[in-house]
Amino acid sequence: MGTYTLKGTVTYTVFRHLFSHFVSLVTTIGDMVRFGGRSIMHILKGQVDKKVLIEQCARFGISSLPITLSIVGMSSIIVSMQVAGEMVKQGAGNFVGMLVAMLIIREDGIIMSGFAIISMIGSSLASELATMRVTEQIDAIKVLKVDPIEYLFVPRVFSGVLMMPLILIVASVVGIIGGGVAAHLASGLSYKAYFDSVYRGLYLKDMNVAMLKAVSFGFTIALVSCTCGYRASGGAKGVGLATTKAVVWSFVAIVILDLIFSIVFFF
Repeated sequence: MGTYTLKGTVTYTVFRHLFSHFVSLVTTIGDMVRFGGRSIMHILKGQVDKKVLIEQCARFGISSLPITLSIVGMSSIIVSMQVAGEMVKQGAGNFVGMLVAMLIIREDGIIMSGFAIISMIGSSLASELATMRVTEQIDAIKVLKVDPIEYLFVPRVFSGVLMMPLILIVASVVGIIGGGVAAHLASGLSYKAYFDSVYRGLYLKDMNVAMLKAVSFGFTIALVSCTCGYRASGGAKGVGLATTKAVVWSFVAIVILDLIFSIVFFF
C-alpha cells in the first residue's frame, strides 16, 4: 500500500519523467559521440558517396538559403534601424557600419543561420531517419551488410560541414548590405560612410572564428538531428518526438557551442 501511494504522488511522477529524460539525454550524447567519431573516420578515409553528398549539399545549402537570408537580413535591418538614428544624433554615425558588421560576423549571422537550418533542415533530417527507423528500413540496410552510419550519417554530416560556412558568408553579405540600406533610410547616413565603417570593423580574427563556428555548427546540427532520428521508436508518435527532440537539442547545442567560442576567443 505504501509503495502504491508513493507511485501515485505528483512528486514521484515528476521525478520519474525527469529521470527518464536525463537517461535519454545521456544515451543520446553517448550515441552522438560514437556516431560522430565513426562518421569522421569514414570522411577521413574518403568513404563518402559523392552522389548522395551532392544531393545533401543541395538540400542543406540551396533549399535553406531563402529562409536563412530572410531571417539574417531582417534581423540586421531591425538592429540597424534601431541604432543608426541614435548614433547619428550623437555624432557616432561613422561607427554604425562597424557595429552592424561586428554583430553579424561574430554572432547574429551564425546564430540566426543556425536557427534557420535547424528549423528547416535539422527537423527534416530527423523525421527522415526516424521514419526509416520505425518502418524498419534501417534494419533492412543492416541485413544487406551496409553500414548505416556510412550510408545515412556521413553524407548528411559532411554536407553540414561543407555548406554551413558558405551559407554564413552569403547571409553575412546580405545582412551587412541590408543594414546599410536600413541605416541610410532611417538616419540619412551615406552609403560611403557606412561601408567605410564596415571595412574598419572587419577583423581577420572575427572572420576566422566565424568560419570555425560555422563548421562546428553544421557538424553539430546534422549529427544531433541524425542521431535523434536514428534512435526513434514507437511508430508515428516516435517520429514526432524524435523530430521535436532534434530541434530542441540542436538549439541548445549551438547556444552552448557559441558560449564556448565566446569564452575561448573573446573573453
